[in-house]
Amino acid sequence: MTDGKHTIVGLGELLWDLLPAGKQLGGAPANFAYITNLLGNKGVPASRVGNDSLGDAALQRLTQLGVSTEFVQRDALHPTGSVNVEIDRGQPRFEILQSVAWDFLDWSQPWQRLAADADAVCFGSLAQRSAQSQSTIRSFLNATRPRAVRVFDVNLRQNFYSRQVLAESMRLATIVKLNHEELPKIMHLFEIASHGEMDSAQRLLSMHDLKLVCITRGDGGSLLISANECSEHAGIKVKVADTVGAGDAFTAAMVHGYLRGSSLKQINESANRVGAWVASQPGAMPVPKLAGLPQTLAEIA
Repeated sequence: MTDGKHTIVGLGELLWDLLPAGKQLGGAPANFAYITNLLGNKGVPASRVGNDSLGDAALQRLTQLGVSTEFVQRDALHPTGSVNVEIDRGQPRFEILQSVAWDFLDWSQPWQRLAADADAVCFGSLAQRSAQSQSTIRSFLNATRPRAVRVFDVNLRQNFYSRQVLAESMRLATIVKLNHEELPKIMHLFEIASHGEMDSAQRLLSMHDLKLVCITRGDGGSLLISANECSEHAGIKVKVADTVGAGDAFTAAMVHGYLRGSSLKQINESANRVGAWVASQPGAMPVPKLAGLPQTLAEIA
């Protein structure tokens, strides 16, 4: 932690969401790092883009948003990632292109130093779809300090996941976050009988020796469970522009509160508020009002 700011890494995919209204920079780790910055931490995306116009545009956009590009690698052989996104009643549907730059994350000395400095790192299942990136992500996680918080934000996409990847990722994690649609799929894959969300969360908590399990429920709020605390939040109703990036914003606020020792009730309130704000704006990286993020969030109903 430097100057009172935690160094928090979003590790994995950086890509362009090709939305009906135009392209928006995205990828869960990049969205997470951006919101982390807005919350007053040092949010760092660790990813890879091509030596192409979309890669140049991605770095330029991150710089405009005040996000570090120091640990975004360039790839001379593979293009910058992109995703075709269709919005159906506010909900996104993704078509994720393959063999792109972030499928070839390189375990490098700069990334080794970043891992050693990180107070927290957030990773998902999607960037582990290729053997090279999976190996790099595992190396990064294993190079973090014992007290660093490792957040597995599941983010199941298309068929880019397996039981082995999910189980190994949970084994490496401190916190696991998933949504209410992903939970039954994971319990089925793990061949574990489930008796509701609370029971499933408690089973995951004990099976993988986790500190915290979070289940998000879209506009229905969220459930947070630790070994000795539980919090449910009903959610905050907003007029939804689109939900792209809302879950990543929730995760950023959750990690922000967790690192500061906030109660689960406080974390739940803050995370739902930040997620609702992002859902009320177009794209995953909205800009707060001139008065700043706290005032912007205070105006959420």
